[in-house]
Amino acid sequence: MDIISQLQEQVNTIALLALNTFGTLQRDAPPVRLSPNYPEPTSKPSQETINGEHAKTTSANLVQAAKTFDALVAALPLSGEDEQLKRIAELQAENEAIGLELEKQLQAAGIEAGSRDV
Repeated sequence: MDIISQLQEQVNTIALLALNTFGTLQRDAPPVRLSPNYPEPTSKPSQETINGEHAKTTSANLVQAAKTFDALVAALPLSGEDEQLKRIAELQAENEAIGLELEKQLQAAGIEAGSRDV
């Protein structure tokens, strides 16, 4: 898989992990009193909510996915426009040379096939 495809896949992973992480944090957040004008929250947090292990795990996974994305971005080739244009010209010249060689081989193959028919 090329690096651009890996980056796209990693963005999808980050989006999924972010959605799950935010959902987990919203679900497991302990009730808090928003204002002195509101009554105290009546629900008691569960032991899992108090420990927050699931929230820590999902958050850690999200951070790890972001670090992987950063590593993939760092692996991208960094070159200026001039270097890219030079590389394109080199590749076009290489393509032209290979095309000429292929044409010569096709002509030689055609001559051989024509001489066998006679």
